[in-house]
Amino acid sequence: MGKAAAARKLASAAAYGGGGLTMLGGTLYGVLTAEAKLARKAIGPLLEDPPPDPTGWYGRGRPAPAVKLVVLGDSSAAGYGVARVEETPGALLASGVAEHADRRVYLRDLAVVGAKSSDLAEQVDKALPIQPDVAVILIGGNDVTHTVMPSASVRHLQEAVRRLRAADVEVVVGTCPDLGTIKPIAPPLKQVARAWSRRLAAGQTIAAIEEGGRTVSIGSILGPEFAAAPALLFGPDRFHPSAQGYRAAAGILLPSILAAVGVIPDDEERIESMRGEAILPISKAAVQAVNNPGTELDGTEVGGHRLGVRGLWVEMRHRRRRAQTSSEGPEQIEPEDRRPSGEPTPAGS
Repeated sequence: MGKAAAARKLASAAAYGGGGLTMLGGTLYGVLTAEAKLARKAIGPLLEDPPPDPTGWYGRGRPAPAVKLVVLGDSSAAGYGVARVEETPGALLASGVAEHADRRVYLRDLAVVGAKSSDLAEQVDKALPIQPDVAVILIGGNDVTHTVMPSASVRHLQEAVRRLRAADVEVVVGTCPDLGTIKPIAPPLKQVARAWSRRLAAGQTIAAIEEGGRTVSIGSILGPEFAAAPALLFGPDRFHPSAQGYRAAAGILLPSILAAVGVIPDDEERIESMRGEAILPISKAAVQAVNNPGTELDGTEVGGHRLGVRGLWVEMRHRRRRAQTSSEGPEQIEPEDRRPSGEPTPAGS
């Protein structure tokens, strides 16, 4: 079966509840489950202290109305391993949106260390009352290391995107990274982890776009770029990114988040073939995106139709990185009349 066909089959299995996509024989599955346990042991126990919570206001002195941003997902979204709130992905993204959109930003970080795709439902429950403008989802790594079948993972993500889009929330999904690049994961799990995570990423792409979200491939942003400077871009456990690693990942997500809120440079309004951009069937685009970190996919129409002979049409974009801004910490207290719906009243106010 070709990669595009496999991606379509995975998304179809997730969408229609199919359980027949096994990827692996039962014996090999058992071996890999044992290998995954060894990898988790090599990575080590979780830190007792949770990551700093970046929830709050960003863009001091910038004009309203505020952009309301929620971050959902796992440790890669929470910023596991960093010491300062300014180093978390949420703070990096909120600071970047405030700077480049010249708007106030209210961030609510709901990501949970150790979360799998099945945990997204609870996070969405907490996000919806905030009435966010944009939701960023980073999920999938724990599904792979805990050998959750991709069809189940994709199904949970698809439902989360569906609920958010039904509430008019723009959704940007950073797809599963290539876990075949992670040092503590040894052969044969390393090779299967690479295939597993890439297939999961393709399935996540198709499912998210079918529900009206857009995706950005994380892919090997935790691979060649990290392999070149592992001491700098990986944290002490050799699995989670360092502060510099989170900044690198946030850098490829930010342009797509800005596009979701309508902040698009004039030279990026149209598809530019010189940058490798194109309109493609979704299954073909999903496979290409997996192999090209930073690729954004978003649904589009051809001749007034979203659906072609080979599936949904998508725009494949390679948006230019924005200049890195200095990340700030959140303002924790805001006057009552400027607080967005769903933000809790600060203690002592």
